[in-house]
Amino acid sequence: MQLNRRQMILGLAATGTVWMTSGRVSAQGMLAGRAFGSTWRVTPERQDAEQSPLRRMIERIIAEIDVAMSPYRRSSGMTQFNRTRTTDWQPLPDTMIPVAIEALRIAALTGGAFDPTIGPLVGRYGFGPITGDLGRYDEISVRDGAARKDNPGLTLDLCGIAKGYALDQIAAALVRRGETGALIEVGGEVITLGAHPGGRPWQVAVLDPASARPAVQRIVVPGRLALATSGHSENGLRSPIEISHIINPAERRTAPMSINSVTVLAETGMQSDALATALCALGAEDGILMAENLGLSALFITDGVRAPREVMTGAFADHVIA
Repeated sequence: MQLNRRQMILGLAATGTVWMTSGRVSAQGMLAGRAFGSTWRVTPERQDAEQSPLRRMIERIIAEIDVAMSPYRRSSGMTQFNRTRTTDWQPLPDTMIPVAIEALRIAALTGGAFDPTIGPLVGRYGFGPITGDLGRYDEISVRDGAARKDNPGLTLDLCGIAKGYALDQIAAALVRRGETGALIEVGGEVITLGAHPGGRPWQVAVLDPASARPAVQRIVVPGRLALATSGHSENGLRSPIEISHIINPAERRTAPMSINSVTVLAETGMQSDALATALCALGAEDGILMAENLGLSALFITDGVRAPREVMTGAFADHVIA
């Protein structure tokens, strides 16, 4: 797939992030494909290397995650867990175990602002296929190879963290393959390896979600951190009544629209993915307060009503170059 720079920017506009491609890196050297209802893109530093094995490796990783955790696949490990009404321990795919463990850890860290049991409520608002009973994250337990529910009707929804896991796995596979530099994006979430071939750090633009056209809000150097953006505009429905696809678990309703987008820098893709969702679900005031209390590096772009239009927390400002 060959894209020029304008096509690349427009293709990433809905996700809230764009990487900057200047110097020797070109769209012609970029690998791209479909993943989880969105896209993946990898720009390796070695533009002249044979790319077919690299593409096959990435597609294999994405396929394994989709087979294990897609709520749209009747045969996926997650769907089987959700549909089995028992409180006994159930085996889970190996791919799913670390994601479920991390999802429950972040749920506890955020006091349930990120809650992987929220799938049935997401489905009731028309944004997913999961059905079942509503519960809480602390009613599901995970151990090596298996999980169980306190209530047989409970479910797991790992869509808010699976893209981050895919990002982590692709980055780790590239390192094992000997790649010393790359920019990796899955559904708008980014990890960079090494440096840009021009010698400078990789740069990622966070877009202004309120702009009708792709417009850069900030340019960020993630360094060794993963970057994820969560917002309402990508999947939300906008009409006289605004409905977000993001759910506030505590309120059991769609998230307030006081945040246009929130971008999080964290040590892993899973962390940045889930934390961005949690902060966005809380709304501007509570989201900013949680980010400050937890020391999270985040960029909030709000509606400007109950908080300044742009707020940075933690060390996020240290990564901003423009």
